[in-house]
Amino acid sequence: MRLPRFIIFLVLTVWCAEGSDVLELGDSDFDRNAAMHETLLVEFFAPWCGHCQQLAPDYEAAATKLKGTLPLAKVDCTVNAETCERFGVNGYPTLKIFRNGEEAGSYDGPRTADGIVSYMKKQAGPSSVSLLSEADLDSFVDSYEASVVGFFSGEDSTQLAEFLKVSSALRDSYRFAHSTDVGTGLKYSVDGECVLLFRPPRLNSKFEENVVKFTESISYSSLRLFIRDNVFGLCPHLTTENRDILRGSDLLTAYFNVDYLRNLKGTNYWRNRIMKVATQFQGRGLSFAVADRQEFQDELEEEFGLGSSEGGDVPLVTIRTREGHKYSMQEEFTRDGKSLERFLEDYFAKRLKRYVKSEPVPESNDDPVKVVVADTFDEIVNDPEKDVLVEFYAPWCGHCKNLEPIYKELGEKLSGDPNIVIAKMDATANDVPPNYDVQGFPTIYFVPSGQKDQPQRYEGGREITDFITFLKKEATNPLILDEAKEEL
Repeated sequence: MRLPRFIIFLVLTVWCAEGSDVLELGDSDFDRNAAMHETLLVEFFAPWCGHCQQLAPDYEAAATKLKGTLPLAKVDCTVNAETCERFGVNGYPTLKIFRNGEEAGSYDGPRTADGIVSYMKKQAGPSSVSLLSEADLDSFVDSYEASVVGFFSGEDSTQLAEFLKVSSALRDSYRFAHSTDVGTGLKYSVDGECVLLFRPPRLNSKFEENVVKFTESISYSSLRLFIRDNVFGLCPHLTTENRDILRGSDLLTAYFNVDYLRNLKGTNYWRNRIMKVATQFQGRGLSFAVADRQEFQDELEEEFGLGSSEGGDVPLVTIRTREGHKYSMQEEFTRDGKSLERFLEDYFAKRLKRYVKSEPVPESNDDPVKVVVADTFDEIVNDPEKDVLVEFYAPWCGHCKNLEPIYKELGEKLSGDPNIVIAKMDATANDVPPNYDVQGFPTIYFVPSGQKDQPQRYEGGREITDFITFLKKEATNPLILDEAKEEL
């Protein structure tokens, strides 16, 4: 006998609450308890919220890992409406950081246990750690993450004051420390006030400097730019936590068994071969990274069609541009790096064929609503002679199913108009062009003839009259409606 889902969830909730390291706060005790903690992360949630249920195990695991460092708390907004309203909570889950009981800002970090731990450790204590000796410095920079360390002539240094302002503003993203004795950095050739950026020791390589020096006058903009441009180096370790930042540029990624905890030598064996080739293509607008294949396997299959059995033990290499164009290296990665060189030469010479995820082209496409797949998008939607109304849908989407008979009727009414096409594309099985913002379903765009680079998002109603009224206004040519089915 299967228990109803709400009973299972209730049992799990009670079980978790009994042994939980997450503090439970409410209207009666929030202010008192929050004020007891220098730094506190609070989740405002509703028990029925699916995203809250998804976050719960990671949030709980993060609380356990951070126990003794800083606490995590939660507020059930269904029974503590006053507190939630006071802090402007209008969606779930909402996470906020509090310092000594006062709201310090929204939590904008990762939602995984390790990501929460990493992000919140940066929030604990001062924004910049004071280093009193060379041993303190060695201990601080021996980290899994990059470290930014300032060396100053004394507590009254104006540059130290600026450094502390920057560390406070950027503590969410980077680790900071400082010393008021420039002699602390003597072994790194520090002979005056400066800032050093230490890359993570596990990523040390002969192909780049492991410590980078900043000698300009410190300001928020100058130091932030220096860190941004140098923190990742030539070939960083791409993870689910930093991928959004790294993918802000055109990026080549080599996927293999990346394991810096248990196989440092084997991991850097392949990374060094990639870096050797990367040095030949620096300054040409392409960044490089390595990533653990298992961590990204689902994405490789979904985005590049690369299954778990492909490639064997050698790296799989892909390129993803900011515009969303995707390429994968077809030749097997060779230990001398020559295959990677050829791949990059072809990429910069624009000889590579883009990878596009597409359903098969329909054998026939004579229905009133034309089926578009990625391989026929240009042919149908970007036909310069026709206006096109295209719906991006998901097969499982209830709203899409409700729209289907209306959309089909629209196609029938306009089936005799040679100047307009009513079309649809399964956005879960085909790559959507990057100039179409499809975040939910259905999403509908009108693409006028002669303006294919300027698709217009349809925001109107979803009745047949709404669509026809819109098209009468926006169509390049007067609509030709099937009078037998005209209802207006």
